Amino acid sequence: MIADTGALLCFGFAPTSAMSSLSPATRRTILLLSFGTFSSMAVQRVCDAMLPELARVFSVSLAQAAQVISVFAIVYGIVQLFYGPVGDRLGKFRIVTYATLACSLGSIMSAFATSLDMLVLARGLVALAAAAIVPLSMAWVGDAVPYTHRQEALARVGLGTSLGIVAGQVAGGVLTDMFGWRWAFALMALIFIIVGLLLLQDWRRQQAAGLGRLATEIGERPGFARQAFSIVTGQWSRVVLGVAVIEGVFGFGVLAIWATHLHQTHGISLGAAGFIVALFGLGGMVYMATARFFIPRLGERGLVRAGVSLVGVGCLAFAFAPNWQFSAPASLLVGFGFFMFHNTMQLNATQMDPNARGTSVTLFASSLFFGQSFGVVLAAWLSESIGSAWAIALGGLALVLLGFLFARALLLRDALAGSHAH
Repeated sequence: MIADTGALLCFGFAPTSAMSSLSPATRRTILLLSFGTFSSMAVQRVCDAMLPELARVFSVSLAQAAQVISVFAIVYGIVQLFYGPVGDRLGKFRIVTYATLACSLGSIMSAFATSLDMLVLARGLVALAAAAIVPLSMAWVGDAVPYTHRQEALARVGLGTSLGIVAGQVAGGVLTDMFGWRWAFALMALIFIIVGLLLLQDWRRQQAAGLGRLATEIGERPGFARQAFSIVTGQWSRVVLGVAVIEGVFGFGVLAIWATHLHQTHGISLGAAGFIVALFGLGGMVYMATARFFIPRLGERGLVRAGVSLVGVGCLAFAFAPNWQFSAPASLLVGFGFFMFHNTMQLNATQMDPNARGTSVTLFASSLFFGQSFGVVLAAWLSESIGSAWAIALGGLALVLLGFLFARALLLRDALAGSHAH
């Protein structure tokens, strides 16, 4: 069996009180989806630590080299609008499976790119396929897991996401230092092939069990435009999507300059910088692995407030650390706090429209990555204008303000729901 006990424990999938209520087959599928989200996030962050090297090799500015990240994010965000309704109609897991396999082709093209324009094009092709993986995995969990247990299940899938951040940043820095930037993309191609084949095997199992036909037996659905209009005109949906855009700008967007900040400010190698920034993802992994403890004790509002508070403190420490040793625990702290906030956002995204969950979650992801695409460019510009330290600090403080405003919105939403119940 693919997802044996050892693999489950390795990825933090030991059954808990919430997860044990799910069937072994569902837990196994969630594990495989976490492999998919790992691959998608790793290929997204693999360029972070190699930006200075790409700028040197192709004789361009840092802002120009950052196109390999910003264009990826733009394409990723746009095609969400396609994958949402397709996943709702053809089956979310099926689309995730074939998208994962398709990512290997773009990664191979990236490895053989002979110019920055070709590399940017290849990255865009990878984004075209990778865009399906994380949001449709979340939507699949939303369909398969009851709301009371869903945040923990999403956290399990999120383990793959946060581990992917770690692996992508480390691989990008280490392989660039040791063998050259092309080898990082070659490794990503191999990972996508392996994970895609594992997902394909599980999808065939679902087909044999009659699960793969569920998405096509729902009946006639409204068109995407009607679904999207219904979602974005919802009062709470507008709040969630708006927060996602700002989170993308100051969260994932500014993160792209962290490794460059360490390299230029403290003079450490790109590989070492990648390791330190990867602790952001490790912090996210620690939260995802311990989410079952914090979720019932803090609730949604408590998770948001505590999370962004940790982000603010950690970003200030990272930005103005007197030496690189202080940056390591700061990166870990920011990752832990950020994913407390982000996991709560994901939960709310799955409930914007339960009847069109694929469209809802991909609209959320689209908003997040539109914000990230702008955030990468903004961070690079701020870094060259006022310094990378101030760019990172301002990003952290913006997230603190955003989180407390969102916690206030959650309070008002719950109070309104309570008054309606009475």
